[in-house]
Amino acid sequence: MIDFIRHGEPVGGRRYRGSGIDDPLSETGWQQMWRAVPEPPPWDAIVSSPMKRCHPFAEAVAARFDLPIRVEARLREIGFGAWEGLTPAKVRERYPAEYDAFYRDPVNRRPMNAESLEGFCARVSSVVEELVVREQANHLLVVAHAGVIRAALRHVMGWPAMAWYRIRVDNGAVTRFRNGPNGLQLEFHNLLR
Repeated sequence: MIDFIRHGEPVGGRRYRGSGIDDPLSETGWQQMWRAVPEPPPWDAIVSSPMKRCHPFAEAVAARFDLPIRVEARLREIGFGAWEGLTPAKVRERYPAEYDAFYRDPVNRRPMNAESLEGFCARVSSVVEELVVREQANHLLVVAHAGVIRAALRHVMGWPAMAWYRIRVDNGAVTRFRNGPNGLQLEFHNLLR
């Protein structure tokens, strides 16, 4: 089994961070994350994005429950290019036509200098497949980002990239995939404790 948890709220509130802005968790973000951790946790190991809104929490859980942890660079968030650091309101103000076009067609109308969805999905899919093969007997916790979770959902469910931003992923929410005879299956998504 693989549980993905989205990082909690970062310092600075809601804005496009992508892979270029590396804010740590806020106090609220830490609370959101700890609320998602059952005691005792069911996990055998942790894999984390290297970013500050993920990795320090993953290290804290690993230390508290004596779990092995591994940092995986391919789990960093998708790059948002020119939008990184801006709130959605600022993007709508500065780039109104681009903002609307992006949400109508996120595959072909990416922000300037943003990472492609296809490249990002390939990056995340490669990690998911490796985890399934390498850790098939373990229950893993993957501490990551909304985009990573969307890419994992797309990989498992076969959803088109066009539907990417129609999937809600809350801070501190868990998405679980169970490995069965037909491969990974979605057990639940966006569960908040």
